[in-house]
Amino acid sequence: MRATVIYGAGDVRVETVPDPELVEPTDVVLRVVRSCICGSDLWPYADMPPREHGRRIGHEFLGIVEETGADVTTVKKGDLAVAPFVWSDNTCEFCREGLHTSCLHGGGWGAKGVDGGQGEAVRVPQADGTLVKLPHTEDDDLLASLLTLSDVFSTGHHAAVKARVSEGQNVTVIGDGAVGLSAVLAAKRLGADRIILMGRHRARTDLGREFGATDVVAERGEEGVEKVRELTNGRGTHAVLECVGTLGAFEMGIGAVRAGGAVSRVGLPQYEDAPAGVGVFRRNVTITGGVAPARHYIPELLPDVLDGKYQPGRVFDRTIDVEGVPDGYRAMAGREALKVLIKP
Repeated sequence: MRATVIYGAGDVRVETVPDPELVEPTDVVLRVVRSCICGSDLWPYADMPPREHGRRIGHEFLGIVEETGADVTTVKKGDLAVAPFVWSDNTCEFCREGLHTSCLHGGGWGAKGVDGGQGEAVRVPQADGTLVKLPHTEDDDLLASLLTLSDVFSTGHHAAVKARVSEGQNVTVIGDGAVGLSAVLAAKRLGADRIILMGRHRARTDLGREFGATDVVAERGEEGVEKVRELTNGRGTHAVLECVGTLGAFEMGIGAVRAGGAVSRVGLPQYEDAPAGVGVFRRNVTITGGVAPARHYIPELLPDVLDGKYQPGRVFDRTIDVEGVPDGYRAMAGREALKVLIKP
């Protein structure tokens, strides 16, 4: 089959690799129907050291079950299912607590002999715990929205949940990428009254307004913080959803949050140290967030997506086939595309 392999910064290739096969009785072989390129894939694309042997990449996908191991009971051949961006057993103590990203028997796609999601098929370990069965559909728009449950919509929702977003609150979302726009949608879904989107790309912030943003702040740094405070009578917002991962974004979050509020980080941090000293302490600011346990959230978010109440798949603004994946990476890295959908 054909699949994506990364060899280093800027070096993504589509190669012929062995077809996936069942290894454990808990495995499933899934034929990929939709996958995509994630903003977090751009970090290795930007700075991964070159290596002789590439590694598989991709962690957002849904598809049709082709084969099932003897112990698999929740899906059968022919079912459509979505896979969260990590696989898990859904039974260990952490999974039972809703923290599937810390599963004692789970792992990541494209590592330790497990296929990446940007290809024609995937061996899914711990299939009963990992896959969520979906109703069959050939609707392109619905499939795109269902795909976002694997990562970006669930991650935006995680940001809002960890920040305790609730009805009537004011929220700042930092970042107009796919996760940031998903966080706007999630905050709106949870009842936020005012949603300030910090971003400077007009097409993206326009979509953010359609998703529920009431204000857009294009300024950055101290100027951006001051603008948020102007919009909130000098107080800041109850919650800040930081969806970028840079130190500058985190510092803006600390500046924009009101006393007693929360800064929730879901952008993969590209820094080791950040300001969390006496100023944060005196204002009783909570710093929270982390890797989203998408598997925990999918059952909650799925009905609203199926009903069309929310359409997070609108973040996809370019569609390619598997052979076009290298161009898809270049487009996202060059800010020519917001999020690239892969349709085999």
